[in-house]
Amino acid sequence: MSDISVVIASHSGYGHTAQIAVAVEDGARSVAGTRVRRVDVASLGDADWDLLDAADAIVFGTPTYMGTASGAFHAFAEATSKRWSTRAWSDKLAAGFTNSGSMSGDKMHTLQYLSLLAAQHGMLWVSLNLLPGWNTTTSSPQDDNRLGFYLGAGAQSFNDTAAVHDADLSTARHLGRRVAEQTRIHRAGLAAAAH
Repeated sequence: MSDISVVIASHSGYGHTAQIAVAVEDGARSVAGTRVRRVDVASLGDADWDLLDAADAIVFGTPTYMGTASGAFHAFAEATSKRWSTRAWSDKLAAGFTNSGSMSGDKMHTLQYLSLLAAQHGMLWVSLNLLPGWNTTTSSPQDDNRLGFYLGAGAQSFNDTAAVHDADLSTARHLGRRVAEQTRIHRAGLAAAAH
């Protein structure tokens, strides 16, 4: 089977979300036969749009600002309307991640927004598939999915530091790996159905 292509389409206002995008990339790249590229949705050129159009899977990423995706990500989402009208991304796999300064920070709303964007395009959403961590007296804030999201990867980064929590980066790597694995399975299924 030929390589699969995963593109991470994200925006980062202060560098935290970019670190998470790199972790998602590392996770996806850990699956043999996966080509991974990252594009900054705030400065897309024609070559970036071509990468998105050719991708088998797109992982959307954005900080959560004021309870939703960043303005730059919203502008990107609106710019995808030409692809929406032609169903260009239909049946691609999709997933998402977000980051904010607070433990909750209304990140769930952003993940719902990303999954709805994917649904409007006819894409197939890949969930995180991790049980919540750090939810018992014997668990740890170092657990994967310490913030307890299911829809995608949620991260919390303090506003006064450039660091992203190690557990959130590990969770992001899990998401990237899962997207690549599910994309490989999806591609194999399509190939089998065509015969």
